[in-house]
Amino acid sequence: MFDGKTLAGWTPKIAGRAAGEDPLHMFIVKDGAIRVSHANYTKFTGEFGHLFWKAPLKAYRIRFEYRLFGESLPGIQSWQASNSGLMFHAQAPETMRRDQDFPVSLEFQILGVPRPTREPTGNLCTPGTTVVFEGKRDPRHCILSSSPLEPVGRWVRAGLEVLPNGEITHFIDGKAVLHYSAIELDPGDKDAQPLIAAQGGKLQLQQGYIALQSEGHQIEFRNIELQKID
Repeated sequence: MFDGKTLAGWTPKIAGRAAGEDPLHMFIVKDGAIRVSHANYTKFTGEFGHLFWKAPLKAYRIRFEYRLFGESLPGIQSWQASNSGLMFHAQAPETMRRDQDFPVSLEFQILGVPRPTREPTGNLCTPGTTVVFEGKRDPRHCILSSSPLEPVGRWVRAGLEVLPNGEITHFIDGKAVLHYSAIELDPGDKDAQPLIAAQGGKLQLQQGYIALQSEGHQIEFRNIELQKID
């Protein structure tokens, strides 16, 4: 999905800007990795960013390596510290509102320590969506994985499997850390409502885009590989 040299096939969408606009170079390529860069930012003022891959996907496996590094930007909220993610089954970037912080999607949440709350990595967050976890539809915005705490600065191997039957598994360093199924759009979410209307009122979410997240802390992604299984 990433050639190690360019952002060919990837489109940025930053809150407050149109899809494709990245004047301060939030997303760059550095030393064979896609980097969320703060080189031209002095303070966070709501610039949540996402870098979308070119094609929607339905059933697939993705594996990648990531490394949180450096310090968070001044101006973030505490939950943004040492925080990023890989969004999947996301809406297309051109369908997002100009000031929309996050795409309707599922998030493979990436966290590192130190941060105010000591939490594992490889969690699930659900902007505009819900899933079935441990046998019932779970209304929580974030569900923690069984991953160990991962320090900022370490390269971590991560993986995601989305099966044709809708079952999803997160992996950290080769170990399964979270499992759930049955993705649906949330009818109570204002950004999900137009997407529900566009598919005739159906809630089931069967495909979408991959996006790398910028949430106020610098991160690098490398060796991003895709295996389609649909």
